[in-house]
Amino acid sequence: MRFSAFSIFKEALGGNRGWKPQWRDPAPKPHYDVIIVGGGGHGLATAYYLAKEFGIANVAVLEKSWLGSGNIGRNTTIIRSNYMLPGNEPFYELSMKLWEGLEQDFNFNAMISQRGVINLFHSDGQRDTYARRGNSALLEGADAELLNPGQLKEIAPFLNFNHARFPIFGGLMQRRGGTARHDAVAWGYGRGADMRGIDIIQNCDVTGIIRKNGLVTGVETSKGTIGCNRLALATAGHSTITANMADLRLPIESHVLQAFVSEGLKPAIDNVITFGMGHFYISQSDKGGLVFGGDIDGYNSYARRGGLYTVEHVFETGLSMIPGLSRSKVLRTWGGVMDMSMDGSPIIDKTPVPNLYLNTGWCYGGFKATPASGFTFAHLIAKNEPHPVTRQMRLDRFERGYSIDEGGKGPQPNLH
Repeated sequence: MRFSAFSIFKEALGGNRGWKPQWRDPAPKPHYDVIIVGGGGHGLATAYYLAKEFGIANVAVLEKSWLGSGNIGRNTTIIRSNYMLPGNEPFYELSMKLWEGLEQDFNFNAMISQRGVINLFHSDGQRDTYARRGNSALLEGADAELLNPGQLKEIAPFLNFNHARFPIFGGLMQRRGGTARHDAVAWGYGRGADMRGIDIIQNCDVTGIIRKNGLVTGVETSKGTIGCNRLALATAGHSTITANMADLRLPIESHVLQAFVSEGLKPAIDNVITFGMGHFYISQSDKGGLVFGGDIDGYNSYARRGGLYTVEHVFETGLSMIPGLSRSKVLRTWGGVMDMSMDGSPIIDKTPVPNLYLNTGWCYGGFKATPASGFTFAHLIAKNEPHPVTRQMRLDRFERGYSIDEGGKGPQPNLH
């Protein structure tokens, strides 16, 4: 079924009894051309583009829980492409262009809202840094606009412009940035992949990788042995665990990142806004809740829960930027397991193990990268060569000395 205004009207007249499940629940076949481990946004998007763009539909997506149960549903929904370095900006701009046509592409409402992303700056030096970032984005075909305090006050008068320590000097705005409904992105890609014949196998835990004469030939799972010609890992914060099954040690650490949502409020924050002197970002959902987050917890963990000290730190940072937040109540919090790379940038590459492909290292940026990650990873798997915008996202770049350190923080995953 294709969604349309007519189909919604027709089902409404019929008591909504004609809706069908949006994807099948198939039993695994003995063998596939490609197996993708991880049924999150990146894994589902990869499967979707493998079928749609490269004609490879004999594909299975193996998810140890339910579809979209991982980081794709545990984030703050921000999409943007305001990066600076040549190894990052073309990739994220490709992702933004895919976001802009995504709902029409897979015929599903992902609630994409290009409301604009504003990065605040608080000193002359930070303004110059943001100006360079904006110019770099413009050179790659993205959009960027430097706002002075007067322009910013018209957009966001609730900000603490006269903060004693961190006065707001202005902001860098990307008007095409914004938010998307994270669950709907997973559902749309899952539905689109299933429509093209791809098997999405839920509650299927991968317990081992099978190799014969050094080549990957399949996986051991909780639903039995499944063979494949190519194996792709898209397991985010659990990348180290799955790669270890092939005796592959990754330059990845797993850290917990918490997110929060407040009670529903009247419309107040029209854009996505980030604090320049502390790690805090906020937007308002369509239901009125303020969605916000900040730093990772700072210690290695595979648990989807964080510490109260980080909660306090995030709230303090938010109040420094918007004092009025003190009057709202936080309803809930959740945590995702981040795959933090050594330089804060992703890895999309073949591994030294033949027939094994890797998609990891997304740090804070995994959700916004979902379309381009899936598209370029599918390109790598189908053609056995990297897409032009991911040529610098190699696994061996740390050994070669070609890191993509967007934040300039050095080889410490917890700082990115």
